[in-house]
Amino acid sequence: MQPIIDYFSTIPSAHRSAFLVGGITLFMLIENGIPLLKLRYNRWAHLGINIFFTFTTILVNFLMAFILVKAGDWAIASNFGLLSWLPTMPTGLYLIVGLLGLDLIGAYTAHWVSHRVKWIWRFHLIHHTDQYVDTTTANRHHPVESVFRFLMTTLGVVLIGAPAWLVMAYQTLSALISQFEHANISLPSGLDKAISWVIISPNMHKVHHHYVLPYTDSNYGNIFAIWDRLFGTYMSLDPTKIVYGVDTHMKKEETANIGKMLTLPFEGYRPPVGAKFEKE
Repeated sequence: MQPIIDYFSTIPSAHRSAFLVGGITLFMLIENGIPLLKLRYNRWAHLGINIFFTFTTILVNFLMAFILVKAGDWAIASNFGLLSWLPTMPTGLYLIVGLLGLDLIGAYTAHWVSHRVKWIWRFHLIHHTDQYVDTTTANRHHPVESVFRFLMTTLGVVLIGAPAWLVMAYQTLSALISQFEHANISLPSGLDKAISWVIISPNMHKVHHHYVLPYTDSNYGNIFAIWDRLFGTYMSLDPTKIVYGVDTHMKKEETANIGKMLTLPFEGYRPPVGAKFEKE
């Protein structure tokens, strides 16, 4: 485990970029070979939109990175956080516990809140407006949502008491799993189901992108599948019956225009069609 600690303690920015670009490239190639759905769309135009939001996410994380570093340094120096309070454990177990905690707070909880709090949902819906979900959808987030997610990750770092190497490992794994689960790839159903008991599989996450409730409000996990099953937010649906998008914003002029998507959250709130409750 020491080589992993050493690597992520000093991981160069170029390597982090390589993981991001390499992951997108790999899954795009796999999508061409074994697509889950035959999406009829201008792939390059779609790629351009999602890459724009990928760059804004990277920019937000870059500009705010010092906050994450300072928060982590404070937690470690103050012996604050779950990992500091637990008994000494083997490095492998320490890594798993840390990743689980960061995933719970920085991903699952942040995602759940994004669906439950009205003003945050207005920004998060940009992610859901993608009607052609593929691996590039993973980073399709409004810049304001990127700030919110960054702050939730920072909260996770403090509460877990995660050292810098663990944070870098978490962010790298989170990015790769997110690209994998959004990828338009077809895995054997048995394999996909088996994977979904450990980490989020493509079929499991696609349910979350179905355009109507209650499916939109399910399967919030990013890395580990345990949280949805534990908190009762897991749902399944035949992948061939999934319709991507969000029912309140199905017009192409709203979902395929960068300028429109940047301003969309500031327009009037539209409750989901068939909603059994109104978001708080």
